[in-house]
Amino acid sequence: MTKLEDVVAFCDERTGSPGYPDFPGAMNGLQVANSGRVSCIGAAVDAGLVPFQQAIERGIDFLIVHHGLFWMPPTPLTGANYRKVKTLLDGDCGLYGCHLPLDAHPEIGNNALLAFRLGLAREKTFAPFEGRDLGLIARSDYERTELRERLETLFPRGITAIECGPEQLDGIAIVTGSGGSVLPELMPSGASTLITGELRQHHFNQAQEAGWNLYCCGHYATETFGVSALAEEAALHFGVNWEFIETECPL
Repeated sequence: MTKLEDVVAFCDERTGSPGYPDFPGAMNGLQVANSGRVSCIGAAVDAGLVPFQQAIERGIDFLIVHHGLFWMPPTPLTGANYRKVKTLLDGDCGLYGCHLPLDAHPEIGNNALLAFRLGLAREKTFAPFEGRDLGLIARSDYERTELRERLETLFPRGITAIECGPEQLDGIAIVTGSGGSVLPELMPSGASTLITGELRQHHFNQAQEAGWNLYCCGHYATETFGVSALAEEAALHFGVNWEFIETECPL
């Protein structure tokens, strides 16, 4: 086993979480402590009761999640919130949350790893948020059909393809999770294609009017990469096992 504080320090340094701008209340970093030791590391997308229960059943005592417990404080510890925190404390399982730092990280971020899985080379970043860019732009010589087929293979539960843009792709933007906020930045970035997790209904009309290709692959599915990569690196560094907690979220 290794010390909890050492694992937290490793994750903080690897992701650059301390001081990284994020949405109000995200509270990146250690969110719930354990008794001070780590013997097995877990990764999950969400700080939910079921992932917590599954982690503890599998002997995990340090769980890394993308969507943490706290977003808009104060958070009363009642109902589901009470049960979640009690589950962690009873199971002596620490919780580490990492949101935007693990979307945009150039090596182990969700965007970068999704680009890598698709065989795309990162060219630049775009869509600034409080001094940091949320997304990346990749260049490829793919045709639209090839990209769609690659996405369907990578996300076998299904994707939604809105193909109103060019068949020969130029810049491909990647913003995992909920990517609607970056659409105003799409054309200025030099891209006409966006790969993301989810969008809103009115974005279909915008795609028709602007000539965009939009690929929605699932908020959950596009954000499994970063937590897995961080957990794997931390486990390798400290010589412990790690495991991804799959909750089969269809959204």
